[in-house]
Amino acid sequence: MSPYHHGNLRTTLLAAAERSLRQHGADQLSLRELAREAGVSHAAPRRHFPDRQSLLDALAEAGFARLDQELRAALTATGPEFGSRLHAAAAAYLRFATEDAALLELMFTRKHRKEADRIVAAAAAPFGLLHDLIAQGQKEGALQPGDPQHVGIVLFATLQGIATLINGSLVAPELLDGIVETAVDQFMRGSRRP
Repeated sequence: MSPYHHGNLRTTLLAAAERSLRQHGADQLSLRELAREAGVSHAAPRRHFPDRQSLLDALAEAGFARLDQELRAALTATGPEFGSRLHAAAAAYLRFATEDAALLELMFTRKHRKEADRIVAAAAAPFGLLHDLIAQGQKEGALQPGDPQHVGIVLFATLQGIATLINGSLVAPELLDGIVETAVDQFMRGSRRP
């Protein structure tokens, strides 16, 4: 790892923290170890992260921002048709959830604690996209009318269940694409207007 320079310490530390999280989990994250990896004094990270909790919060916030970017990119790359958009969003979410399982767990854990306003605000963007997508399906008649949040929870539970199966090695990762397609198709069939 090249040493830190040019005022990018916060970015450098977050990237190193994300790598460490992926390899060792949240319990092993240490500001001192991240400082060593970045080539700075053990006190330098405290300018950006006064304590370990603020580092974890920043990781969660950055994770939601990245999830939002990945969902937006997937939706932008597909046409306006609801079914295609739902497949693209589900695939993007599951790719994120399976490639960065530890980060996703941290994101949801940090979001539900006191004083997590910035994380909740960061989470609103990707979940707002999914809410709008469900509302689009309802408006077009592809999904039953009603509270988009309730319909979205069913979809979210389905996607989280698939991610848990993949991340727990209960289902082979190479089956993910086929499972996503089947799950979205079944969700749409089960959620159509009668």
